[in-house]
Amino acid sequence: MPQKTYRVIQWMTGDVGQVGVRHFADNPVYDLVAVLVHSEDKVGRDAGEIAGIAPIGVVATDDIDAIVAMDADCLFYTPIIMDVDTVCRLLRSGKNVVTTSGFFHPSPDFHEAGQQIRAACADGGTSFHGGGIHPGYAGDILPLTLARVMSRIEKISVYEVVHVLKDAPVDHIDWMGFGKDKDRFVAEPTILGMGLPFFAQSMHMIADGLGVSIDDVTAAEVQAATATEDIPHEQGAIPRGTVAAQRHEWTAWVAGKPLIVFHALYTTTDPDKLEPAWEMGKTRYRIVIEGDPPTELILQGVEREDGTMAHPGYNWTAMGAINAIPDVCDAAPGWFNHLDLGLIRPRGLVRP
Repeated sequence: MPQKTYRVIQWMTGDVGQVGVRHFADNPVYDLVAVLVHSEDKVGRDAGEIAGIAPIGVVATDDIDAIVAMDADCLFYTPIIMDVDTVCRLLRSGKNVVTTSGFFHPSPDFHEAGQQIRAACADGGTSFHGGGIHPGYAGDILPLTLARVMSRIEKISVYEVVHVLKDAPVDHIDWMGFGKDKDRFVAEPTILGMGLPFFAQSMHMIADGLGVSIDDVTAAEVQAATATEDIPHEQGAIPRGTVAAQRHEWTAWVAGKPLIVFHALYTTTDPDKLEPAWEMGKTRYRIVIEGDPPTELILQGVEREDGTMAHPGYNWTAMGAINAIPDVCDAAPGWFNHLDLGLIRPRGLVRP
């Protein structure tokens, strides 16, 4: 049987979008027909060059109207924040949309916008799906997968641990508030500190999968550790006495008890350079289920034979969504979350 090919459009070429371009160019299941960019310096350049590979014959454009009018099976939408009106316009134009920008599960926080997306899918005869790494995989699919081997569940804890200077772009230092005065940092939450509605989607997906209802989702006060000495990085240094590590915690309450707890632990240095001296370990996702039997699962990058390793966070984010594209395109119109799609069947991953 001949292999089905899906015509795709890449919307934006940041860290996640570039992974998309590289994968679409290499996987014969996909035909990359257009790439939309917002930066003037990228307009007119070959998308392969933007993504760090050889030219692929697709020239980047900032013409949104041309993209909307184009024929394609799916658009891979990867901005940090979703513009719901734009996504609805794309869905009404007859293109399925798979995104890493949010809307992973129909939780109460996104009810109104979710209704808009469903209406756009009905109008365009299209489907929508949100995926990624966390939310969108590590904090929902993996806990539910692990629950498959449990007899009883008392509590689920999910830990996202990131050593920023080793495993994340340097821009994380600024937008995550590293280098700030500790009191100011606690008083003025960064983007991660405002993450409750997004992580709550994963919590609601776990609860729905387990057949229980969440009473409330709460956030604990953010905690920060300060640097005991200047911490240098490629754009300067995190000054001594300012925030060099942070802890965030969100809890989903079921029947008056904490059933699901998410922890986000981000650091820029080793414990001996922190006050307090938090030991966080290497970058990883860790899922711990208390119950019968107590069970733990860890997802982390692996060193190559030469000893090098680039933390695959952006690859995981992109591929967690990209691998759902065929199933989303082949589905009936509507918003499909992970529970709707069931077991994803990735296409074209085994190739020369």
